[in-house]
Amino acid sequence: MLNGLAGKTAVLTGAGSGFGLECMRIAAHGGMRLVLVDVQADALVAAEAEARRLGAADVLARQVDVSQAPAMEQLAAEVQARFGAPHFVFNNAGVGGGGLLWEQSVQDWEWVLGVNLWGVIHGVRLFTPMMLEAARHDPDWQGHIVNTASMAGLLAPPNMGVYNVSKHAVVSLTETLYQDLRLVSDQVHCSVLCPYFVPTGIANSERNRPGGVDTQQLTTSQQIARAMSQKAVSSGKVTAEDIASKVFAAMADNQFYIFSHPHALGNVQTRLEDILEMRNPTDAFADRPDVGTQLRNALRTPAAA
Repeated sequence: MLNGLAGKTAVLTGAGSGFGLECMRIAAHGGMRLVLVDVQADALVAAEAEARRLGAADVLARQVDVSQAPAMEQLAAEVQARFGAPHFVFNNAGVGGGGLLWEQSVQDWEWVLGVNLWGVIHGVRLFTPMMLEAARHDPDWQGHIVNTASMAGLLAPPNMGVYNVSKHAVVSLTETLYQDLRLVSDQVHCSVLCPYFVPTGIANSERNRPGGVDTQQLTTSQQIARAMSQKAVSSGKVTAEDIASKVFAAMADNQFYIFSHPHALGNVQTRLEDILEMRNPTDAFADRPDVGTQLRNALRTPAAA
């Protein structure tokens, strides 16, 4: 379906950084019409300017909080009026979050689930009907939706539960979307992207949190989760550019699961075997006992109480 991108339309949320920005670059080089969505105004302005320089046929840039239904509904209406049904939808906007489950505030849950899950929900519920309608009117029309989840959507690493929950939900949503689409159309497809540790801006996503975040108010577990995430993400060897290339290749092959680090699937297999054999979850640090020991010691000090 990727035999020629020119003139087709792509909607990209989280377009100002990370995977969204790199997918924009590929799409712009291909002469696509782009709808760039981000909550960070300066990043969005820069992405729009770059898209035009790279050869995008047309660019619509909108500062939108993807967690907000009215804003997403307005965006969808504007896309329909200007471009018609998008051929590609990248529900990519995402934020990080961590710490012990019981230490997450209502605001923590609402922010992470709002962006990571509700942003995908809105993208699916608003753009899928447009795409299916376009397919009904043109037997040659093809569309593809890519939802960004995470390897955390297939595992349950400790001290990052709020993020895990959001990403497990995205995996489930997208697997169900795949089955639902197969019931009604052979022309609209979907994929789920499950990256591992890749250098993007997600480790510093608090920069876009409404009201910001007071680091002095973070619990010990939240501080540890934040530091571990920043270290892991910054040390990643696979780049966002690499992942964007994988995404476009997967769409061309109608491949559903997209992984940045296939070797990490060994941990997924262990989890599935735990389930099938009805055994307790395997220690997440079984292959890195020193890290597990450090984390337990840090969380069991009096300061963590």
